[in-house]
Amino acid sequence: MRLLRPIHFSGLSLISGLLGLVVSTAALAKLPAPSDEAKAKAAVTAAKTAWTDKVSAYQLCQAMNRTAEGYRKSAKAAGKELQPVVETPACTDPGPFVPPEPAASAVAGGTVAPAATSPSAAKVATASAPPASPAQQPKK
Repeated sequence: MRLLRPIHFSGLSLISGLLGLVVSTAALAKLPAPSDEAKAKAAVTAAKTAWTDKVSAYQLCQAMNRTAEGYRKSAKAAGKELQPVVETPACTDPGPFVPPEPAASAVAGGTVAPAATSPSAAKVATASAPPASPAQQPKK
């Protein structure tokens, strides 16, 4: 009794297999490098995405503060005993979106580099932050 049969390839299956190999090889070909305009557009898109994430975090922080404040007011009105307020960092407003400017040396070299956030820009953003909400201020 034979359990294994020899495998026979028909001409059509052999040709279709070779055709599939050629097509898959063409799909793996290397793409050309992106142009300077495409790199600049990608840098602006990445900066806009990062800014949008910061705005979302700021809005979430404000919503959590409003919710906690509302809960504390309603609990106080109901006469419930409240836990002390937990200190949390103040919500930081990211400010308006400012697209990154290409560095002068990068433009001269033919490539566009994304702008990095400088420590002075972080200080300006912190200085323009709104005051902490009552829920975040320490009790006296």
